[in-house]
This record gives sequence, structure tokens and C-alpha cells, in this order.
Amino acid sequence: MRPLPEVTIVIPTLNAANTLVRTLDGLISVVGEVVVVDGGSGDATCDIARDAGARLIIGQRGRGAQISLGAGAVATPWLLILHADTILTPGWIEAVRAHIGDPMRAGYFRFALNADDPRARRLERLVAWRCRVFALPYGDQGLLISRRLLAEVGGFRPLPLMEDVDLVRRLGRERLAALPVAAITSAERWQRDGWRRRSARNLGCLTLYLCGVPPKLIARLYG
Repeated sequence: MRPLPEVTIVIPTLNAANTLVRTLDGLISVVGEVVVVDGGSGDATCDIARDAGARLIIGQRGRGAQISLGAGAVATPWLLILHADTILTPGWIEAVRAHIGDPMRAGYFRFALNADDPRARRLERLVAWRCRVFALPYGDQGLLISRRLLAEVGGFRPLPLMEDVDLVRRLGRERLAALPVAAITSAERWQRDGWRRRSARNLGCLTLYLCGVPPKLIARLYG
């Protein structure tokens, strides 16, 4: 398996000890660097990142600020932004390698959940529809973006939430590409909060953002 020295993986974290080990598994040896940017965890997140061989940066809490800090600390031509509860499935390396010949488009993975519940499959289909119709992938699908393109659209803004929506809207449909591999996200939030309630909350947060409500206020609702 040929490595990807052109790519740095940036993972924003906050109290992610329960999922970070699985997310990091197999990543360190195949990319140029893995950077974990922590926003002040009170659990073992930082120890897990160090033990795995990732580069750890401590930053201000807020995913947008954390991602921006991590992106600014490395020099590789490509960045892969990944959430701390998301696992890339087999074939992702080949998909990334095939995409990096196109620096003016950002790539995202297919959304999947680690649950056998039929409601998970329905949600996956809804997300696929949202991406197809509205060109609106979320951060839990990962984002592979060249440093050149990121700079052209103004980078990640220091938002506590909706930093992913903010960026992909600036990219627009023509500069987004679906990658033919799944990124599996933890279903814990839906199982904890209820499938309908969590999905409704996510949709409500998006609606509020699109209506101009400040992300700091939306973050309190998101939980």
C-alpha cells in the first residue's frame, strides 16, 4: 500500500476518548501526518492522540477555530478534515489518491452509521439525497481539500458549529466531488437522543443557520 505523503489529516477533538482510538487506527502510517487539535478535553483524548503517534495541538474550543489552527500548522498540499467519531472504510486511500489530481475540487465520503437499525439506513439515504440535490455534505463525511482551494475560498472560519456548512456553501456544487467510499460515523448521538429528535435537532440547527442565527447560539441547541 503506497502512502499519501501529500495529505495531512486534521482531527478536531473535544472529549473524544471513546471514539478517537478507532478513528486513528491505521491512519498514522499512510499519510504525511495526522494532527489532532484539541479544544480542552477533560478526558484521555490528548493521551490517546500522543500514544497513537499523532501530532497534538491545543487550541481554542470550537471546531472551525481548531481546524483552522491545524491546517495552518502543516505544509502538505492536501488536507483531509475528519471528525473524531468517524472511521474511513477500506478503499479510502485509493479514492483519495485518485482525487488529488484535481486540486480545484474538494472531495467528501459517503455518509454511513455504525448501527444495524433500519432508521440508520433511512438517514443514510436522506443524507445521500441532501448531498445530491443540495450539494451539502456535512463534516462527518470528511472533507478532502487542497490547500490551494482552501485559500481561494477563504479557509475555515472560526465558528463553533456549522463551519462545515459555511465552507461547502462557499465552495459550491461545481467544486465538490463525492468519493466512492463510506465514512462511518458513530450513531451514539442518535441512539442517545432518539432518532427523530436528533435528526430534527440537526435540521433545526441548519435552518437557524441559514436564517442568519449566530452559530454561538445554535451551538447551545446542538449539544
